[in-house]
Amino acid sequence: MDSVKQRTFWIGFGVATHALFAVTVYYLYYYLRGDDEASTSASTETFARAALVDSLLAIQFAVSHSWLLHPTTRRRLSELIPQPAYGVFFCTSTCVSLLLTIACWQPMGGAVWQLQGTQLVAMRTAFIGAWLALFYSLYLAGIGYQTGWTTWWPWIRGLAVARREFRPRSLFLWFRHPVYLSFLGLIWLTPVMSWDRAVLTFWWTIYIFVGSYLKDRRLEHYLGDTYRAYQSQVPGFPGIIVGPLGKVARSAT
Repeated sequence: MDSVKQRTFWIGFGVATHALFAVTVYYLYYYLRGDDEASTSASTETFARAALVDSLLAIQFAVSHSWLLHPTTRRRLSELIPQPAYGVFFCTSTCVSLLLTIACWQPMGGAVWQLQGTQLVAMRTAFIGAWLALFYSLYLAGIGYQTGWTTWWPWIRGLAVARREFRPRSLFLWFRHPVYLSFLGLIWLTPVMSWDRAVLTFWWTIYIFVGSYLKDRRLEHYLGDTYRAYQSQVPGFPGIIVGPLGKVARSAT
C-alpha cells in the first residue's frame, strides 16, 4: 500500500474508531446497568448452555484484550499496522469484542440478589459513581491513548508523535490501577445480580486482577527502573499489602 492510500485508509479507520467507541460506551452502560427485575430461571439444559456461551464470551474479551497489548504481539503486527495507528486498531478490536459479548449474551434468569427501594437507589448511585471514577481515571491516564487519538491525530497530519511520559498524579499516587478498580465497580455494583451477570462478574473479576498484573509487567518492559521504583512505593490496589499487586520492590534486570 503506497503512502497516500495508507494515510487515507488510516484516516477513515481512525474516524470510524472514535464513532465506534462512542457507540460501545452507550451500549456498555445499559448492558452493565442491569434490569430492574430478574426473569424466571431457565431450564437446566438452557442454563448450562447459556453458562458455557457466556463464559466463552467473557473470556474472549479478556484474552484478546491482553494479547493485543503484549509487546511481542505489537512488534509482530507492526509489519501490518503503523505504530502510531496501533492505538486506534486496538480500540476498535476492544469495541468489537465488547459489542460481540453484548450481542451474543445468553440470559439465564434467576438472581443471586435483587435489591429494591432505598437499596436499589443506593446501588444505582454507586454505579454512576463507578462510571465517573472510570472516566476520571482514564482522563488521568490519558484517554487519548485509550482510543488511539493521541498518536493517530498528529501522525495523519504529518507531525511527530510525542513520546509518552510517565507522570503519576492524583489517584495514581495512591494505587497503580484506578482504571481497573473502577471497572471492577461497574461489574459488581448492580441492583440485580442475575445468574448470567454472576458469570460475567466471575470471569471479569479474575481478568481485572490478572490484567493488572500483566499491565505491571508491560510497564516494567517499557519503563524499566522508573516503573519498578513506582511499584515499590505504590500498591496496585487499596488494601493489598503483599504479593505482585501490593508494593513490589524489584531489582533492575
